[in-house]
Amino acid sequence: MRERARGRATGGDVLLDGLRAWGVCHVFGCPDDGADGADGLVSAWARAGDDPCLVRARREETAAFEAVGYAKFSGHVGICAASSTPGAVRLLRGLYDAKLDGVPVVAVVGTGRAPPAGPYRRDAAPTVDPRPALEEVASASVETVAAPELLPDALDRAVRTAYARHAPTALVVPADVLEGICPVPGHTRGTRPPSLDASPPAPVPDGGSLERAAALLDAGERVAILVGLGAKGAAREVQEVAERLGAGVGKAMLGLDALSDELPYVTGAIGPLGTGPSYGLVKECDTLLAIGSHLPRATFLPPYGQARAVRIDSDPDPTALRYPYEISLVGDAATTLRRLLPLLAPRADHAWQERVAEDVLAWRTMLARRAASGFHEVNPEHVARALDPLLPGDAMITCDAGEVAARYAGHLRLRHDMRATLSASLAGPGSAVPYAIGAKFAHPDRPSIALVDEGALLTDGLSELPTAATYADEWTDPRLVVAVWNGSGPGMSDRPSPRPPTPAVSYAEFGRSLGLYGIGVSTPGEVEEAWRTALAADRPTVLDFRTAPAAGDRDTDGAPEGG
Repeated sequence: MRERARGRATGGDVLLDGLRAWGVCHVFGCPDDGADGADGLVSAWARAGDDPCLVRARREETAAFEAVGYAKFSGHVGICAASSTPGAVRLLRGLYDAKLDGVPVVAVVGTGRAPPAGPYRRDAAPTVDPRPALEEVASASVETVAAPELLPDALDRAVRTAYARHAPTALVVPADVLEGICPVPGHTRGTRPPSLDASPPAPVPDGGSLERAAALLDAGERVAILVGLGAKGAAREVQEVAERLGAGVGKAMLGLDALSDELPYVTGAIGPLGTGPSYGLVKECDTLLAIGSHLPRATFLPPYGQARAVRIDSDPDPTALRYPYEISLVGDAATTLRRLLPLLAPRADHAWQERVAEDVLAWRTMLARRAASGFHEVNPEHVARALDPLLPGDAMITCDAGEVAARYAGHLRLRHDMRATLSASLAGPGSAVPYAIGAKFAHPDRPSIALVDEGALLTDGLSELPTAATYADEWTDPRLVVAVWNGSGPGMSDRPSPRPPTPAVSYAEFGRSLGLYGIGVSTPGEVEEAWRTALAADRPTVLDFRTAPAAGDRDTDGAPEGG
């Protein structure tokens, strides 16, 4: 600190100063792995009194996922850090997740010192440039900082680009730069103080486009609304438009928390894990209004030529179009809908919307019946169904890829202030637990629930249970529930499988060994009480549900899967 007072800040000090100036409170990483680039970061954090807080993940993969989860739940940029090229490579899976789901994340990567000039020395430490590995995933901006005085400007560009492009960026900082002395910004040629304003552009559709969109929507008799990630924050406006148009509303997986499922005409998820009512909604509509959605598969949109379509999105990128929209309104969803509403004529006939609501009710009744099947084994659908009415109103829910995502999309009704997300585009296993930890740092006063199956837990989630145990005391609300659909349930060893049998593992016991609550569930009667206990706990909890095969595999009632 004495050197800082004399104006002799290192590059590492300046980096942390810049992060604080951007309002960054948490950095997710493990930069103390003995790499040559770690010393400058670790010593700077020590001098800064751990401000911003370094959340020490167990692996770089999970650090990146925690940064993505933090960004998804906070709306602010997520920062992850690695101190070597191998560490940078291990960040890639989480950075790809950020890229595909459109999440602002900055990866700060340290490297070793540059080799001395002159002939090659066999005893010189090998150095590998991480930039080629980062350039594809962080194509919005990858920059190697050549001198300490260039750090403020480089960090400024990385953060602003991440916000503006909704994408990951990367900053490669050699050890020499982290440990070198940095002059005061603005007093050296080629440097300048950072610009901290990252406010996104706020385009507003012109009046003529709004009037044409209103006329098109008014002309439709069977209007379907599709909401995605870009519709978050516009729930009230979407509801008013749906009720004025007599429309049904389907939701992309990243937009499941954009509108409450308590509204009778909300059909739930659309896509590969979608519901029957959502499939019917888009296949029978004659008009489509897509709000903030980049649904990647045209299979789940109306057949070409069947429906006229309007799109509202803040991103004018034409490559995001998945359907021949007649009108594209570029603007914030809530602002655009507020300007569109007065131009829409209220409808007296809501027969289409009422029919959609009837389909939703019938679908939910069928799912409830399917979840209740089975008397002696834990039905995996019953596990999700039992959670639904117990969900806290401010819950933050994360879900892994695989069968558990179908339980999440089918059985959980997201209401009002609940927040939820999953790795929708990458769909790789292992993100739910790191996401849930990132969410807890974004909102330490809210409960977090991670839904995982056994394979996903073993991929990345298990290594982060110690992280949850380490930081639980720092959260105002210590509830973080990790619910595991454990496929090694009763009778599983007797069932034919193409894979060799997996030894039964008690994840509840593992959780207890870390100081967490651990609850094992092997009978249907224990499911609801286990959820109640976990949601009332004073620390993180591991729920180990020993589940049997899904109800659809039992050939009980021939119920169809979601479209």
